[in-house]
Amino acid sequence: MNEDRFSDVLALASKAGHILLQNGAEISRVEDIMARMASHFGVSSGNFFVLSNGIFTTGQADKVRQGGGQASTYANVEFIPIRAVQLAKVRAINQLSYDISAGKCTLDQAQARLDAIDKIPVKPIWEQVLASGLGAGGFCAVFGGGFLDCAAAFFAGVVLYLFILLVSARYLSKIVGGICNALLASALCIASWRVGFGVSLGNMIIGAVMPLIPGVPFVNGVRDLANSDYLAGITRMTDAMLSFFCIALGVSLAFILDGAVNQGVIPLEGMWINPETAGYGWQALAAFLGTVAFACLYGVDRDQYLLTSVVGVVGWMVYLLVLRQGGQSPAISAAAACLVVGVLSRFLAVWTHCPAQVYLLCGLFTLVPGGGIFWCTYYLTSGHMELATQSGFVALKVAVAIVLGIILAMEIPQRVFSKRILPH
Repeated sequence: MNEDRFSDVLALASKAGHILLQNGAEISRVEDIMARMASHFGVSSGNFFVLSNGIFTTGQADKVRQGGGQASTYANVEFIPIRAVQLAKVRAINQLSYDISAGKCTLDQAQARLDAIDKIPVKPIWEQVLASGLGAGGFCAVFGGGFLDCAAAFFAGVVLYLFILLVSARYLSKIVGGICNALLASALCIASWRVGFGVSLGNMIIGAVMPLIPGVPFVNGVRDLANSDYLAGITRMTDAMLSFFCIALGVSLAFILDGAVNQGVIPLEGMWINPETAGYGWQALAAFLGTVAFACLYGVDRDQYLLTSVVGVVGWMVYLLVLRQGGQSPAISAAAACLVVGVLSRFLAVWTHCPAQVYLLCGLFTLVPGGGIFWCTYYLTSGHMELATQSGFVALKVAVAIVLGIILAMEIPQRVFSKRILPH
């Protein structure tokens, strides 16, 4: 391989890794795809060191130049800024890597396809805003809200995402923006509740802030830790915890400001399940809409909306059955549901040649302990420390259960899925 082609191969791998990492891929996938691309084009000595927000690419040609010259080398360091996730790009590059391995792409063709993938546009603003509203309304029902509560959460979700796109993402830092986003969503729900539009304020707020949940850094952090990428895993988990803290602070500020105007924090009596939406049919519909919403917000291809939503519905139905019919705790129910979601995601990944991460990220959102986080925040704000501790501990147990479910599902050998679906 000549020097120019050698550099082009590593530049291709480096750019693919950049796009993958920027759009929500886990570390192990980035490293695997970069190595697969480089090795197919004859660069077996490429070395890739991937962090949560950076890639170090180095390589050395197999043959030293004739005439006693130095070996042909390549080195590149890239900082990867965090921006909106587009899982459609992860899927496209994943498919490109398999096409390269199968000999279906020349180097020039691969470079052209990668350039086209990088230019895939984000979802239209109207689609993102509608998805935020549907996600807020759907998850309001998932967490126990009635029809009127869902309508109020839908409105708050729409206004919230307009604010994110037009103000927060453009002019505010991540921390200040996260606090303001949660503050706005909570204030809208409180205002709606005060004028009589909505019954369960807690469920309204939980649904309204769901579009802010940091699902990508949380799930990828867990997977990175499971793959022994401790530095990247801890970094991403820290990022997720910071986002959760900003949401909690924004919700708390909304109650404090309302209390300052109305002489006291609104008294809430704890979690309440509205019988209007408690049936399995309504819960399945709510989980379906909520999962579709996050598939849109995470930039999943539209042809994957149905399958990702099926994964979300199956996971939530398993949770409800284990909780209601099996009489188990929320933590055990979440672990069982998460394990099912993880296994189903891996089966679908083999069947559709789409990364399991696409199904896993969207399908897990119904299991997020949003209720426990909200009530812990509310009780801290209202001064009920014992109740805050209890709610926080329940949320922590559910979070740990989700982590264990993900790890167990990912530890199953890949051959189990491949042998059962793909012909020999």
